[in-house]
Amino acid sequence: MKIISVISLILILVGALNWGLWGFFQFDLVAWLFHGSLSWLGRIIYCLVGLSGIWGLSFLGKCQALCCGSCKPKSRKK
Repeated sequence: MKIISVISLILILVGALNWGLWGFFQFDLVAWLFHGSLSWLGRIIYCLVGLSGIWGLSFLGKCQALCCGSCKPKSRKK
C-alpha cells in the first residue's frame, strides 16, 4: 500500500503541475509530452492522475489524525 500511495502522490503532483502550467501559460504538459490530449497514452495518464486524486482523498483522514489528533500539548506535572 505504501508504494501505491507514493505513486499516487507523484501523479497528484504531476496533475497539480499540469493545472498550474495550464492556468498561468495555457500549456498542457501531459498533452505536450504524449503528443496530444487525445492520444491513448495521454488519456491513460489523465485517467491515472484522476484515480490518484481519488486515492489521495484517503490522505485527508491520515493528515487530520496526524495534525489534529496527536498534537495536543502534554500537560506537565509540577
